[in-house]
Amino acid sequence: MNEGDALFEQAASALRGAGGKRDLAAARELFRRSAEAGRSHAAVIHANFVAAGVGAPPDWQGGLFLLRSLAETDRRCRGQLDRIDAMALTPEGDPAEAPAGETLCEHPHIARFTAFFTPEECLYLASAAAPMLEPSVVVDAATGRQVRDPVRTSDGIGFPWPLENPAIHALNRRIAAASGTHVAQGEPLQVLRYKPGDQYRTHYDAIPGFANQRILTMIVWLNQDYEGGETFFPTPNLKLRGRTGDALLFRNAGSDGRRDPDAAHSGLPVTAGQKWIASRWIRQAPFELPIEGAG
Repeated sequence: MNEGDALFEQAASALRGAGGKRDLAAARELFRRSAEAGRSHAAVIHANFVAAGVGAPPDWQGGLFLLRSLAETDRRCRGQLDRIDAMALTPEGDPAEAPAGETLCEHPHIARFTAFFTPEECLYLASAAAPMLEPSVVVDAATGRQVRDPVRTSDGIGFPWPLENPAIHALNRRIAAASGTHVAQGEPLQVLRYKPGDQYRTHYDAIPGFANQRILTMIVWLNQDYEGGETFFPTPNLKLRGRTGDALLFRNAGSDGRRDPDAAHSGLPVTAGQKWIASRWIRQAPFELPIEGAG
């Protein structure tokens, strides 16, 4: 094993929390050193960490500088940069203007955002996710672990820190601005694909017993060329579907963390075509993925 590979393994170990303790600062530095030793994947992760602020305060401009260097030889990094260059952003990577939504319902509170993502951003997310899709999981309320369950039949992939490249981070900042939250409160952005017959049966996004509750959910429709698949809220009897790039933001719990009994919802079965969405659960406080094997 060469030096770059050895440093990469050390970085991955620090990121996972081997031994029960995660060290993000050490992981970031080790990825940087691995990149300097010639490990190209480490350079990509290091750029992601710099832009998003993993292991140190965020440095959006520094992350973009690294991304532009990588984009000279890496097609995927070039695609990320193209998406970012098309966005109206502040020097810190936030949207230049906070997105404004239209309230559809007060109980539960549901807002719609028209053209929240551009068609190009939607295509980018679906294309980035497609090679990595796996059967979707849910959180087991008893154990807190993610498990497969027939309540949710779809394929999906999340974009945690190593995969949250600057383009995805900028989209997460847009979600934070629309929801009035800090970007660190969001769980990893997910992309989901529902094939004919796939659905997400009636459920709540807030999980009983969570100390750091999922208070809000944002979903974005990445396409519209399918049939069925509406998002249905039974209490207000609302059946909703958006066009490509439209989004819904809805509240799952109050400020006390208690689940809103009106916030039950479902993704109705797709009857033709494939439904693609992006979704992000937003917590009460900054979120960090649990350490594997902890608890």
